[in-house]
Amino acid sequence: MKKGLFLSLVAVVAILASCSKTLPKPDDLTVNPSPLEKVGQKVNAEITGTFPAKKFVKRGVLVVTPVLKFGDEELLGEPVTYVGEKVKENGITVNFKEGGTYSQKCSFDYKPAMRKCELYLRFDGKIKDKVIEIPDMKIADGLVATSELAEAKDNKSVTTPDKFQRVIQELTEADIKFLIQQSNLRSSETGSDAVKNLQAAIKEANDNEKKAINKLEVSGYASPDGAQNLNENLAKNRQKAAQNFLSKDLKKNKVKANIASNITAEDWEGFQKAMEESNMQDKDLVLRVLSMYSDPEEREAQIKNLSSVYGTIADEILPALRRSRLILTTDLIGKSDDEIRDLAKNDPSQLSVEELLYAATLTNDKQEKIAIYNKAAEQFNDYRAWNNMGQIYFNDGEIAEARRCYAKALEIQPNDPDVNYNAGLAALADGDLDKAEEYLGKAAGTEGNLNGAMGTLYTMKGDYAAAKNAYGEAASNNAAVQQILAEDYAGARQTLDNVKEPNATTAYLKAIVAARTNDRNGVYDNLKAAVAQDASFKARAQEDIEFAKYAEDAEFAEIVK
Repeated sequence: MKKGLFLSLVAVVAILASCSKTLPKPDDLTVNPSPLEKVGQKVNAEITGTFPAKKFVKRGVLVVTPVLKFGDEELLGEPVTYVGEKVKENGITVNFKEGGTYSQKCSFDYKPAMRKCELYLRFDGKIKDKVIEIPDMKIADGLVATSELAEAKDNKSVTTPDKFQRVIQELTEADIKFLIQQSNLRSSETGSDAVKNLQAAIKEANDNEKKAINKLEVSGYASPDGAQNLNENLAKNRQKAAQNFLSKDLKKNKVKANIASNITAEDWEGFQKAMEESNMQDKDLVLRVLSMYSDPEEREAQIKNLSSVYGTIADEILPALRRSRLILTTDLIGKSDDEIRDLAKNDPSQLSVEELLYAATLTNDKQEKIAIYNKAAEQFNDYRAWNNMGQIYFNDGEIAEARRCYAKALEIQPNDPDVNYNAGLAALADGDLDKAEEYLGKAAGTEGNLNGAMGTLYTMKGDYAAAKNAYGEAASNNAAVQQILAEDYAGARQTLDNVKEPNATTAYLKAIVAARTNDRNGVYDNLKAAVAQDASFKARAQEDIEFAKYAEDAEFAEIVK
């Protein structure tokens, strides 16, 4: 062989050897966590390793990029550049003789398709100006997405109730006053406008099929001055006189109604109320006496001792207390359910807002409910219509429509706790955690499960300690998710056993607990229960790394096929 040719071959071999030895992949790699894990709305990982001694060429540049591959997609993390000792480019210098450490963090926004994924390192290398081809290296396989099972719908949304009453009670009252120490009726009193109005109301309640007399009462009173026995007889006689008068009027108008009777011998309650409403000088002094003394005789004596005001009391307060009171309670009977249903469909303008909102509760048809709520919103701009419509959409998983309705409700009632709670749940379901936190922060006093909603928010944010505090001792699927992620499997098992309305998710979470505690029969029994209630769990279980070690079992394959 010619000497020149020999030297050329030696040079080529040296260069190739140099390239293969001096731009090595990092080794002794550790990925934390491995498998990867969804925490909040992120998939984060820290990768560490070493560059071996006497391998990283002094003029070499190696750019390392984490790559998350799933389906037909791949996401690139932030690259890190490592350089040899004689390279002037920016980067982390690796000593040729001693080697060096490799460390890199990566973060990806979570997507459901990432449940089945692989993490790679991608290398772009060069020595001087020569590009070095280095294949991608897989460093982690799979992703734990169990936190995704903490769902907004595990917390029930809240309906804002209507105030519809089939029967509304109406009071009509009239006083018949008497002279001091007398119980005889005077025409000026029995012919007063108040008494005439009460008589007319009685007749109307008797004649109108939409009304009914619920109660008719006559009470006799005496003012709290004078002897007890005298006042008691006066009260009885006044009550009797007024009742006889009313009975004659009922008979005249052919009204059948029972009259309840009552007496108050010394009307201290009426006296106190009249004093409080008066503009009398020194009235506070009189009220103080009433609060200091409970014995009627002592009260009367102390008030009479107030000579500067007692004359005014006798002239202005006591005469109004010498009376009989006539009280009519009328039931106003509202529309029947059939009438309300018919009007809601054909002429909703004839219904009040309460009747319209009530009409929506009389049907189970989704579109019919929505149509009624739309009419209530259109006619009355009532926030409850928007809120309850939003709840229908939320329960059906139509989150965008639910959020639109809740936003409309909040335009009308921005501080309503129930609407803010519902809006928070919808934002959680949409992955909008910042908005969810804003809404739930305004939901204090809601009828909904605010602690549960906050626990769900914290779980979705990856703050499991805060989630644990929010859930407390509550038994829910979402609380169990937090316990599983915190590796409290005994607690999670107990929580799931105590869920009041267990569903497919409950069974699936039990299967995860069983898988993490090596309970093979528990995995299969609970997976069977989960897929029996919700077949979508078959596909999830197939790609769920929680069940990776059971994936080759025939029984597992049979359950999820």
